[in-house]
Amino acid sequence: MQPALDPHSNARSNLPVPSTVKKPAHGGRMSMAGPAIRGPYHAIGQVPGTNPRAPMMRSQNVNPLLQSASKPNYGRTPLHSTRRGSMWVGPGQGAAQGSGKGSTKDSRPLRDRQFQAKMRQDIVTWMIDNGLEIQSGVLQSIRSDEFRRVFQQLVQLLDPQWSFKPEQKFDEQFVQPLKAFRYPYLGQIDLKILATPGAMHAWPLLLGVLHWLAELGKARFHYVQSGDLTLQDSSQVPDEFDDINHHQALALDHYTRAYSIFLQGQDLFPEQERILEEYYAKKDERIVTQLDQQKEELKHVNLELESLEKAPPPIQDLQKDNGFIKRDKAKFEEILRRCESKKKKLVDTLAREKAELAYCVANLEKLQAEESRLAEVVKEQNLSPEEVIRMNTEHETLTRDLETLKHKITETNQLVVKLEVSLTRKVSDTEDALDAYSNLLSSLGLFPPLPPPLEDVDLALDLNSAASNPQLLLTGADIRRVVKPTLSRVAEMRRTERADVESERIKVDNDLDQLTLECENMDEEALEISNKVNGLSDQADELREAAQQEALVSNAEASRLERDLAQARTAAMANGVGVKSRLQALQIAYREQIDKVNRLKDETMRAIIKNSSDTVMFKEEVSKQLKHLRDFAESN
Repeated sequence: MQPALDPHSNARSNLPVPSTVKKPAHGGRMSMAGPAIRGPYHAIGQVPGTNPRAPMMRSQNVNPLLQSASKPNYGRTPLHSTRRGSMWVGPGQGAAQGSGKGSTKDSRPLRDRQFQAKMRQDIVTWMIDNGLEIQSGVLQSIRSDEFRRVFQQLVQLLDPQWSFKPEQKFDEQFVQPLKAFRYPYLGQIDLKILATPGAMHAWPLLLGVLHWLAELGKARFHYVQSGDLTLQDSSQVPDEFDDINHHQALALDHYTRAYSIFLQGQDLFPEQERILEEYYAKKDERIVTQLDQQKEELKHVNLELESLEKAPPPIQDLQKDNGFIKRDKAKFEEILRRCESKKKKLVDTLAREKAELAYCVANLEKLQAEESRLAEVVKEQNLSPEEVIRMNTEHETLTRDLETLKHKITETNQLVVKLEVSLTRKVSDTEDALDAYSNLLSSLGLFPPLPPPLEDVDLALDLNSAASNPQLLLTGADIRRVVKPTLSRVAEMRRTERADVESERIKVDNDLDQLTLECENMDEEALEISNKVNGLSDQADELREAAQQEALVSNAEASRLERDLAQARTAAMANGVGVKSRLQALQIAYREQIDKVNRLKDETMRAIIKNSSDTVMFKEEVSKQLKHLRDFAESN
């Protein structure tokens, strides 16, 4: 099978076959390339002692700018061949014709002198930049050997491994690189002009060839230096990659390394495979780490999900907490209402105390003003000594009376303070009692509305400690006329209900005892019936055994009669017709025995079936009665 051709016509020289292929077929290990595939015979450039064949692994790089074999040791015959491998077409694969039909027409203004000067300058600049020595005037009037040297230098700048053989004609050396580089205007060049390249009709075309090679070299240089992905350089492959060019670069590098090992006579490439595996392991390292982390997260999430599925629904706890919170809210609202009421009462009391204090202060100021006025009046009046004595006496008397009154006022104030403290304590005790009373009403469900016929009664009481009228200290229904009778009536109703419930309980207990007694009686009846059934079963077993015994006896009798019949038949056959009557009698007796056996079998089967059906019906009836009894007990 011939190897596939290069899709871009990059025909390469046939790589030499390694020495392992030249061994006999029975001499051990075969080459991984198979038997040698002979290439076409080349009349020129054939090196003796080589075995050309098609390359085993063709490069995946089909870019015409990268068709040079950059590794000098690859493609060599490992033993006695000295031929250097090249990627380009060998000399025996044909040369271009002088006038190619259908070739592309050159649109460049090659005859224009300014364009020619530009081409010469570009060529000289390119060669000088690459370290080649060339005189600027060489391209003005060029000779054949100079053109050949410049052409070979430009070609080797594109492919350093391209070899030019001195014994080969220059026209062949000229056509092969241009065909390999796919010079588009090769069909317009007549090879005869190579003899006089400096001629007026030849030089523009050949200068265009040199300029095209220089521009191609520049393009190749910029492309190689660009670091593009299509270069397929394995050293530029990052740790994480997904581009197809990176994969192809690694594959090409692996194939190249493996082929060099193969040319040394080995068929296994563990080191090269390890390098390739390290590249892909490094590529997948982050993804594998991320995958492990996601697996751990998935494991934790699954455990959490499992715990949540096993746990009771959170809404149940939330509903329970919501119920508690609602009840606490109702209690707090009631407490807040009571505190607001107390606050209002205290504010009213404080306002009254402030008003009374203001009144006392005003009265005190009035008395002080009166005292000052009286003192001035006494000074202004001219009184006699008797009047002064009398007034002093009256003043002392009034002073003593005033002191007595002040003492009484002090005692009265102390008594008032004691009474206020006592009143405060009693009010606090009363409020505690009212709170306990309200809590008791709440626990008994006696807050409005009350159950009929007490739906119009409100048993709630409230204390107004700031009221000046004792009748208004306690607000709400009248305790003697409404509250006590209502509570007594409620207590009587509850006692009546409790008595009814107790009577109903006693009645239910009595019914339950009766049902229990009936169940015990039915159990005893069921036990008796079960005993009867067991007795009937025993009788059926006895009948079955008797029938079996009779059947055995009948079978034995039938066997005996059959034997007698056989003997009689034998005797009849021996004695003649005289025994026919005995034979008929024996046959009749045999039929009677058979009928008797069949009749006994039928009677036995009918008795068994009847007993079985009676037993089944009895069990069904007992089951129905027990089920009815259980339903009745559950309903009550």
